[in-house]
Amino acid sequence: MKMKGFVLNRYGKKEKLYLTTIDEPSVKENEVLIQVHAAGVNLLDSKIRDGEFKLLLPYKPPFVLGHDVAGVVIKTGSRISKFKVGDEVYARPADFRIGTFAEYIAVEEPDLALKPQNLTMTEAASIPLVGLTVWQALVEKMNIKKGQKIFIQAGSGGVGTFAIQLAKHLGAFVATTTSAANTELVKSLGADVVIDYKTQDFETLLKDYDFVLNSQDTKTLEKSLKILKPSGKVVSISGPPDVEFAKEKGLPWFIKMVMRLLSFSIKRKAAKRNVHFSFLFMRAEGKQLGEITALMEAGKIRPVVDKTFSFEQTNEAMAYVESGRAKGKVVIEVRAS
Repeated sequence: MKMKGFVLNRYGKKEKLYLTTIDEPSVKENEVLIQVHAAGVNLLDSKIRDGEFKLLLPYKPPFVLGHDVAGVVIKTGSRISKFKVGDEVYARPADFRIGTFAEYIAVEEPDLALKPQNLTMTEAASIPLVGLTVWQALVEKMNIKKGQKIFIQAGSGGVGTFAIQLAKHLGAFVATTTSAANTELVKSLGADVVIDYKTQDFETLLKDYDFVLNSQDTKTLEKSLKILKPSGKVVSISGPPDVEFAKEKGLPWFIKMVMRLLSFSIKRKAAKRNVHFSFLFMRAEGKQLGEITALMEAGKIRPVVDKTFSFEQTNEAMAYVESGRAKGKVVIEVRAS
């Protein structure tokens, strides 16, 4: 069987994805085949296209991009026990199993969760990658407790809008940065302190914070160390990757050496201030996504979708995400629901 998909033929910043006809994925015994209704767009898609992740994720072109999916199960492998044909599901497919910018995708059962019943397909497709990123940062790495203070950078972005809500649900005091135009949005999500990054400097306004979620550049990361209390933690989702990450991923020794060099400066600066730095590259995890589903259905967290694009406009959707103007998430509607 054939399907339509957006294919990247070669790495490069100016490369476009090409809509073409490709083979429908075959379904292994531990996989389900999903008819894609909607696919979230992430900066990660652009970074992979540009070749920034070739060392960590050596995809071989041609391949289909896309890390978020919401859709319907149309076929199940012989060992599938939790899902059946007709189920509405969502997922962040595992690394090397991506490809949601297409009409169909095969996803392994452990990476899958039932779609929140109170969300549309478009809303659901906006959640998996950012939701899991934030869950793994705030719950796993930080283990945030009630009354602790967290600084979340770029509060009106895809990660930020989810992180503010989860942090508030966990009982934290939340500071964030955004532009004046988005102040009301981040306040409505629960931010306690809102800093206009264009006119104010967060490092002079914040102090004695327990945690920082860093999603910005190295300069912002270094400033963030200064607002932490002793033994505070900064978790960065934008780099630099460290040797602990390389070990977790089982990467070869020479990549571990590269990671050690890349993170040496920030680790040293963190150690001088008696604070802790770690890098997070989120992993697919259906069980955690199930916990996020429960929070969405209970109304504790709401999706924030800035803009939707048609399937044919996939390249335009990526360009819009790269512009940095999105408030919340951008979603491609692959199939009319």
